[in-house]
Amino acid sequence: MQDNKIKKIIIVGGGSSGWMAAATLAKAIPKEHVEIQLIESSEIGIIGVGEATLPQSTLFNKYLGLDEDDFMRRTKATFKLGIQFDNWGEKGDSYYHNFGDVGVNMDGLFFFQYWQRMNAIGKAAPIDDYILAGLACQNKKFMRPVDAGDSPLSQITYAFHFDAKLYANYLAELAIGKGVVRTEGKVVNVNLENDGLIKSVKLEDGSEHSADFFIDCSGFRSLLLGDALGVGYEDWSHWLPCDSAIAVPSATTEDPWPYTRSSAQKAGWQWRIPLQHRVGNGHVYSSQYMSEDEATSILLENIDGEALAEPRRIPFKTGRRKAFWEKNCIAIGLSSGFLEPLESTSLHFVQTSIARFLSLYPDRRLNSENIAEYNRQSIFDYECARDFIILHYHATRRTDTDFWNYCRTMDIPESLREKIDLYKNCGRVIRFNEELFAENSWFEVLHGQGIEPEAYTPLADMVPEEELIKRFESVQRVMKNSMGHMPSHQQFIDSNCKATAI
Repeated sequence: MQDNKIKKIIIVGGGSSGWMAAATLAKAIPKEHVEIQLIESSEIGIIGVGEATLPQSTLFNKYLGLDEDDFMRRTKATFKLGIQFDNWGEKGDSYYHNFGDVGVNMDGLFFFQYWQRMNAIGKAAPIDDYILAGLACQNKKFMRPVDAGDSPLSQITYAFHFDAKLYANYLAELAIGKGVVRTEGKVVNVNLENDGLIKSVKLEDGSEHSADFFIDCSGFRSLLLGDALGVGYEDWSHWLPCDSAIAVPSATTEDPWPYTRSSAQKAGWQWRIPLQHRVGNGHVYSSQYMSEDEATSILLENIDGEALAEPRRIPFKTGRRKAFWEKNCIAIGLSSGFLEPLESTSLHFVQTSIARFLSLYPDRRLNSENIAEYNRQSIFDYECARDFIILHYHATRRTDTDFWNYCRTMDIPESLREKIDLYKNCGRVIRFNEELFAENSWFEVLHGQGIEPEAYTPLADMVPEEELIKRFESVQRVMKNSMGHMPSHQQFIDSNCKATAI
């Protein structure tokens, strides 16, 4: 029988995407079976806006066998319990999209469905009073989950803020230690076979490197999937009109917050990501509504400490490749598409892309059904996350600028319209096919942005009012007491994972 196994994989591009792919493949496939080569050029900079992650990143680190405290020290990381959104519903508003549980689900309903009933009769506290992560964010508290039975302290869900360049270096060291071969060089040409498969890549020094399979981690350039294989791009800028970001690090002025902050501005939004050694800042904006000079000025006026470098502009186009896998190539990271980092999805999609590739790992016959399934799942994930991000822009009451007037009144995908209409009608959230953002996340953003349902589910009336009041008081008391057991975010870092050199 002919041997159709893949013998060599080339990854084009480093950064977080390339080295996440390399480290995962090296962990999953022994080097005796597949040779893995990563080609990157030190002359090409790393975008590095993906400094905040989702909770699934803890699973990725565990799969690789990373010591979390070592990882935190090496990447100068802090912990993340959620995202604070300021000025999105209207100027002066603020809410948290928290990780983990919202209250305590009861009798087959989500806690927020009972909260809607209590809120309707004026007997509910603010929703964050029932959420441990929300209380911890407000009070700069953090701890990892502990074995405490039914206590909320057993269910703490968290993610990370880290230095993207240090993270890439950390994973590179891990991957190379497992046999990945790194080649320094800039790709100047991609050679195709007669059947359209990628045969090899040629570097600036004249060397040629061939493989059975290629992974495109070349960033926005998309050298393999986009340029060489001609896979087109689906532009989503009519729904997400921001097309540029200005980024700058700043000096730390206080102990780090255990959350990312996203502050809506005149024509976009500004991020704040606290690390152990600095704060990452950026202003995502639409060049149709704001000049680069104004965007830079707004960014610098709204950072907490001294700027540590010159601001740099990062242009982008929101959307995705029309296919994520074509021929003998998949694209991972920015080469496959881009969603602005409003909900920290960038590195999550790198993680899921690699996992999906391994679950559908091919041989050299490159089964078409296999490729179609990879693309189907990838497109579904991207479009569900797209809808969640569009929600933040569209669900606004702001009328102070042309940008927000456009976002408030624009047409939106039918899939998103259905979710909004269902929530407005009866307070329900439907999660499609295990999409990335669960019901609690949709509720927190819908409620946080000021969308209130006309009614709540009738099943919430099955519990007598006095009994529900007691339950709510108990949940609120338990959350507050649990928060009281948590050390400060800074204390936890100092005791467990403080970087040796700040």
